[in-house]
Amino acid sequence: MQKTRVYTTLPNVRVTQPRYMSWSGLLVGLLALLLCAGVSLSYGTAQIDLSTVIAAFTNFDGSAQHLIVRTVRVPRTLIAASVGAALALSGAIMQALTRNPLASPGILGINAGAALLIVGAVFVFGSANGSSAIVFAFLGAGLATTTVYLLGSLGRGGMTPLKLTVAGAALTALLSSLTQAILVLNERTLDEIRFWLAGSVADRGLDLYLQVVPYFVVGLLGALTLGRSLTAISLGEQIAKGLGQRTLAVKIVAIGVVVLLAGSSVAIAGPIGFVGLAVPHLVRALVGADYRWVLPYSALVGAILLLAADIGARFVIFPNEVPVGVVTALLGAPFLIYVARRGLGR
Repeated sequence: MQKTRVYTTLPNVRVTQPRYMSWSGLLVGLLALLLCAGVSLSYGTAQIDLSTVIAAFTNFDGSAQHLIVRTVRVPRTLIAASVGAALALSGAIMQALTRNPLASPGILGINAGAALLIVGAVFVFGSANGSSAIVFAFLGAGLATTTVYLLGSLGRGGMTPLKLTVAGAALTALLSSLTQAILVLNERTLDEIRFWLAGSVADRGLDLYLQVVPYFVVGLLGALTLGRSLTAISLGEQIAKGLGQRTLAVKIVAIGVVVLLAGSSVAIAGPIGFVGLAVPHLVRALVGADYRWVLPYSALVGAILLLAADIGARFVIFPNEVPVGVVTALLGAPFLIYVARRGLGR
């Protein structure tokens, strides 16, 4: 009688370190995130010492420095950390689903779709703020995701990583061209949102962040529940089915989570690129291919990376600032070339 083999762990998943070291790494990352948050609250055009930052929460006196901390830098820090975590999680999920190392919200057209609908809303209705921007961002992200997956599934052989990359690049170019056409036709629209289009976490109020944070939380919790399923899918469709995974249901839920996370990010900070591409690669080099660890690490590293990039953006042309999206592009473009060359070599 043939014995049935039961996997207690997923096959072929590289484990680079014991579990206690993975938990230790998360603790170190959390401390690094708190350090970046402290620097973000203290440094900028106005230099504020740490004791004054603490006093702004414990003994608020209405002074200019206390107001800067509570009304300007707290929202900026929270938004940068949340957007960085959301984009990194989106990229990790997409790379697992498609088994495509180039998959990310920026490269597969999701950011471009969300940005186009928000720009279109500003052009047609005169503005797109708060809850309306969130709705348009979700709609644009969802339509772009569906279109890329449909285009990537056409032809013989079904969906492949190469088809998805080509479809995403083509759709991104098309949507970006349409966005630029709207901006050229309407100077008022350009003046209103050009800083947002570059990707920025500056000048966003706490009230706007509170409107978006429920979507961040739902997306984060949804992503963390997908760890085991994504690990199986990243090993191949047949292996995942053999392990009892309902692959279609997992993909639908995962795509919904990506739309939530990427749409929320674009709605509040604009289309910030390369975080979703680079962070999952860095994390897999640290913890291996088990997405039960890749996902929480991606969220933490993404938050740290975008916070650090935003801090750097304040000093590139001090005392002026550049949008954080410019900094991530400067850092991410060489990484994209490296990943693409390594993939072509293989």
